[in-house]
Amino acid sequence: MNLDDLSRRMQGAINAFKADLSGLRTGRASSSMLDPITVNVYGSIMPINQLATINVPEPRLITVQVWDRGTAPAVEKAIRESSLGLNPIVEGAVFRIPIPELNNDRRKEFVKAAHKYAEGARVAVRHVRRDGMDGLKKSEADGLGEDESRRLTDKIQKLTDETIAEIDSVLAAKEAEILQI
Repeated sequence: MNLDDLSRRMQGAINAFKADLSGLRTGRASSSMLDPITVNVYGSIMPINQLATINVPEPRLITVQVWDRGTAPAVEKAIRESSLGLNPIVEGAVFRIPIPELNNDRRKEFVKAAHKYAEGARVAVRHVRRDGMDGLKKSEADGLGEDESRRLTDKIQKLTDETIAEIDSVLAAKEAEILQI
């Protein structure tokens, strides 16, 4: 039973959660806002930053310049259908995406999205815990003592609880940032 591996995998869930949260905007445009957007092109799903150059020329504007004009409709569709509520203006291979002011309803939508991302991270952590417990059961079948098994079970649960608490604290900080006017 390797607790370091479980810890690393749980930390990976936190890092993915933080990356998802970086896409939620608080007040001004950021190229990382588009990071969670994936585009269905070439028969696979790709992140938008692998299909285009993303710039922020003004505080309330993002420009996206696709490298292949054939992917432009798919990129536009992905941006429109994302949970970010963005409406790109298409100018050939360049999209101009104005960032609207955040009203109270919009802020609440972003908070809901943050909670959804947090729940996804918690589920990922629970999956890691389940994998650890399954490995522990196999070790028991191979002759691991009952006391050692109980000690490892407690360690895995403690690691899980600490990781979920960290996810909750990151969520609370992001929620306060989004709701700050």
